[in-house]
Amino acid sequence: MTFDRVLAWLAVPVRLYLGGVFVAACLHKIADPYAFAVDVATYDILPLALVNLAAIVLPWVELAAGLALLAGLRTRPAALLVAAMLAVFLAALIVALAQGLDMSCGCFASQGAHEDPISFRTVLRDVAWLLGAFLVLVGDRGVLGLDAVIERRRHA
Repeated sequence: MTFDRVLAWLAVPVRLYLGGVFVAACLHKIADPYAFAVDVATYDILPLALVNLAAIVLPWVELAAGLALLAGLRTRPAALLVAAMLAVFLAALIVALAQGLDMSCGCFASQGAHEDPISFRTVLRDVAWLLGAFLVLVGDRGVLGLDAVIERRRHA
């Protein structure tokens, strides 16, 4: 088995995992955009004029990227989008930690939820996910996804 083939098969569980993470992460944000807007505002990075827009749009982008990864549809663009979001999330986390903010991450629960506080572990988790997104970006070959089905039909 070639290295590319091993990488392609290794990318599949990582793709599915990241897709599930992003779908799970968006659910509370879609259900309660006001609470998520408070989370976004607490980071004190965006101008207040953009907080509500970010709180409304970002969860739907997370959902679209997560579903695309789960389905294996447009996998590389979805992985690139996930990597870009994770890079922004990492920057926000690092700034918040450097400022000494004691707050919820806002990742899987809203403010006041003590089960999701920001910490160095949150940064490490997001770095691991970012590396996973890069693995999917470079390693995915359409194995076990709609991209493979579309490609087969295109060549049939």
